[in-house]
Amino acid sequence: MISNFLHEMGAGGVSIEESGTLNRQRDTSYGQWYETPLNDIPEGQAVICGYFAEGTDIGQLTDELKPRIEQLREYDIDPGSYEMTARIVDEEDWANAWKQYFKPIRVTDKLTIKPTWEVYTPQEGEAIIELDPGMAFGTGTHPTTALCLRTLESVVREGDEVIDVGTGSGILAIGACRLGASGVLAVDLDPVAVSSATENVRLNGLQDRVEVRLSDLLGVLRADTADEAAGKPAGEAVQRPFNVTVPVDVVVANILAEIILLFIDDVYEALKPGGFYIASGIYMNKEEDVEAALLAAGFEIVDRRREENWVAFVAGKPKREA
Repeated sequence: MISNFLHEMGAGGVSIEESGTLNRQRDTSYGQWYETPLNDIPEGQAVICGYFAEGTDIGQLTDELKPRIEQLREYDIDPGSYEMTARIVDEEDWANAWKQYFKPIRVTDKLTIKPTWEVYTPQEGEAIIELDPGMAFGTGTHPTTALCLRTLESVVREGDEVIDVGTGSGILAIGACRLGASGVLAVDLDPVAVSSATENVRLNGLQDRVEVRLSDLLGVLRADTADEAAGKPAGEAVQRPFNVTVPVDVVVANILAEIILLFIDDVYEALKPGGFYIASGIYMNKEEDVEAALLAAGFEIVDRRREENWVAFVAGKPKREA
């Protein structure tokens, strides 16, 4: 309710940081180390921040906000004791402050994600993914991303060609190359993600092995979409070769289950017989729906892996279709 008050008063953004994480056990299975606690907010309290344009009359905002908070008591909602403070936040600091919490992460036996601004010396046999995700999804800290990378490590073979659907920061495409893939076609619907992934591919020196394209799911593989993208009428001959040969060995998608359900047949067509589809980003309440759709499309469930409440399927396209 307080965050809504701040929005109504013209805040350009609102953040809510709660306690309850002070005693949370952190993953140290790969030797991770942590410099700071997740936060130092006392148990049961929260910090709500509203961000306003420079020059806003903060005194007036405070005078307006306090009675609205107090009025909550009339609705049997007790805001408890609180205090209001204000300070000037440098825009650059706001955009980069999160970086202090993003440290190198060993996510698999072979793969370590290293932020570009961190100094890190890899151990023997350790492959590095250099990453500056910007505004794109995929730092390796989300359970589905880490789960997907670990699943990729068990599936990708030397020389495989891969398609990464919904590439985000490009982390899975880069990871696939570090695991031996000879070429990856990475696609995303979001131009910001395409820009981020392209830059991360460059940072890792993989421009010759990873191609990033703007596409709605696997639409880029359809001739009409390619014609349209090239500015030619649908059906007119146009050559837009990819850096991989379709059908490919592996397709990976770390996106919402609802989206995965939309293009399972397209994935089946894009895979070689004997190829694998890694479908991740599936919350446990959608597991049965995705499994049923994969089976209905002709896939075989080869493996499924779990991380917290998330599931990743490894689905195989039969070597000989019935």
